[in-house]
Amino acid sequence: MSVGGAICPGSIIGVMGSGQLGRMLAIAAKRLGYRVHTYSAESDTPTGQVADVEAVGSYDDEQAVRAFARGLDVLTFEFENIPALTVEWASQECSVRPSGNALHICQHRLREKTFLRDAGLPVAAFQSVSDEADLRNAVRNLGVPSVLKTAAFGYDGKGQRKIGPQSDLAAVWRDFNQLAVLEAWVPFERELSVIVARGVDGSTEVFPVCENVHSNHILDVTLVPARIPEAVARDARSIAETVARALDFVGVLAVELFQLPDGSLLVNELAPRTHNSGHFSFDACVTSQFEQQLRAVCGLPLGSTRLLRPVAMANLLGDVWEGGEPDWISALSLPEVKLHLYGKMEPRPARKMGHLVAFGDTVEEAANLVREARSRLVRVRAHASSKSGDSGS
Repeated sequence: MSVGGAICPGSIIGVMGSGQLGRMLAIAAKRLGYRVHTYSAESDTPTGQVADVEAVGSYDDEQAVRAFARGLDVLTFEFENIPALTVEWASQECSVRPSGNALHICQHRLREKTFLRDAGLPVAAFQSVSDEADLRNAVRNLGVPSVLKTAAFGYDGKGQRKIGPQSDLAAVWRDFNQLAVLEAWVPFERELSVIVARGVDGSTEVFPVCENVHSNHILDVTLVPARIPEAVARDARSIAETVARALDFVGVLAVELFQLPDGSLLVNELAPRTHNSGHFSFDACVTSQFEQQLRAVCGLPLGSTRLLRPVAMANLLGDVWEGGEPDWISALSLPEVKLHLYGKMEPRPARKMGHLVAFGDTVEEAANLVREARSRLVRVRAHASSKSGDSGS
């Protein structure tokens, strides 16, 4: 149902992909009265558990993709690694936002970094690598330490390798043996991210800058607002808006940044979708990143991104389940803590199963509280394991 060009409540929103980002988008859509259809290769998915229709099919199945898209008012995405041809098929049947071109750029490190550099945005020095000779040449040009990254399908630290003075480049290349990017080493002080929404009319709304702490290359804790000077925050927001405009983006875009010791910023990566670091917004902003994605792709006015209180978010990985069911009661006995679980039935190490959010009068207080809440889950597990060991001796 369309009114004045906007796709109004009661319409059908399609989501390519079916993970936790799609799940939270579907929850936001339900609150506004939209219906949600999701498409992926799996069933009983985090998104499918909430959606009105869960379509199961291959992204390479043209007939199935077209049939899915024909039943939609608009199609959006919860992850970017959708084949370009799939997006093209869908775009011939319904509105697709963001565009296939934006996804094409962001799903490939070399295309993404080249785009950013050509747009005049700050990025670390990089060089394309397609064979061992390229790698040796790039190391000579960029020096060591440096980081070799696969051009495609890399996330949470996957497909990355640090290059040092003693690295055996022949062995490194045998392990990679695919198109890659060598990046100069960045001695950053903080990792930041900015979530920006851009509407059909080109209007933008930017969320508060996030400060991200990683563990084993996976986001561990996000603090909002970031503990940075306002001048740095202003630069970060400006960069995010510039990227969104340069991509002619419609939807929600995450821009990951490195803050250098002098306060300057470098763009690390883009995510053309909602982002793990933006989960805090579900509880802590006037409009969440998920509702904002819905507003943007439907042509509705964008909502306020104002932060209601200082907040911290902590990821819950499958490791928390290692010794049995976590003690949710202990964690939730802290009244300023909220729990989000993603409906995934099989906990595995490093698998994102959910997150905790905590509030405080300061961001440091919120960070301490969310870590305390998570530690209560693990502490009960360790105690149970100890009792089990005692009884068997």
